[in-house]
Amino acid sequence: MNQLKHQKIREGFLGQRMITIPPNIKMEIEKNELISDFNLTAIGYYPQAVYHDRRRKFGSAEYILLYCTEGRGRVEIENEGYDVSPNTFILVPPHIAHHYSSSINEPWTIYWAHFIGKKAEVFYKKFQLNNKPQIKNIPRNEDRLKVFFRIMSLLEVGFEIENVELANIELYHLLATMIYQEDINPAQAKEDTITKSIDFLNKNLNKNLKVEELAAEQNLSVSRYSELFKKRTGYSPIHYFNKLKIQKSCQYLYFTDMTMKEICIKIGFDDPYYYSRAFKKMMGMPPSKYRSDFKQKKLDN
Repeated sequence: MNQLKHQKIREGFLGQRMITIPPNIKMEIEKNELISDFNLTAIGYYPQAVYHDRRRKFGSAEYILLYCTEGRGRVEIENEGYDVSPNTFILVPPHIAHHYSSSINEPWTIYWAHFIGKKAEVFYKKFQLNNKPQIKNIPRNEDRLKVFFRIMSLLEVGFEIENVELANIELYHLLATMIYQEDINPAQAKEDTITKSIDFLNKNLNKNLKVEELAAEQNLSVSRYSELFKKRTGYSPIHYFNKLKIQKSCQYLYFTDMTMKEICIKIGFDDPYYYSRAFKKMMGMPPSKYRSDFKQKKLDN
């Protein structure tokens, strides 16, 4: 168990997606007037990335965006530490020693991108606080996550120049909306009800909460709360709550030997059979197969 606790993994997480731009395409981008001054070199998604750990003694040649949606982690830039939590992001500058790692107890889910160009430098200056990096809070937005996946899907189809151009334009706009979030919607930045509610849900996964309780916790009527929640996440509050519970149970299946009954207690499911059905509907397989497939993958690695 101690060996597992201290292992470090750069990549290779169940469900991850990662695309790197090939050298010949990079050469084409350098000549492309539309995207030569801002272009991505790699992009990816690491879900529940326990043991994720990356250290670069001499930094990276590119700027790096790390956007956390679940769990926690730590980023160190020139010996300055930054705590990463859900709905936060940080930009790491190029050619600077850095180290980032996921929490073991609360492994992070991150969306990340490497990018370069003259406008990348301008973006970074806009992002800095007192000429130093910072952790920025940002309201959770499911549309933002869809953009990340859309960029990855475009590049997975192929590196035709139209796909590459559109992917870079999408990332440029996405990064701008993240950096200028407080200017775009200052009221939302100050009082983001749904982000607060999602944080509340994550802290109470072992409970069976009703929508009436969730609405009251945010001092909203059920109808207004449900409307805001659906608009922000695309799901009803209870559907989303169950989604978080299933995602949390994946971690227990991965890294513990708890029985299904014990896992159900941890995530507030009274009936193991109902849990198994809900898990299969969301993940495409029963929890027992999910556990055995992961352990086999771990052995293969």
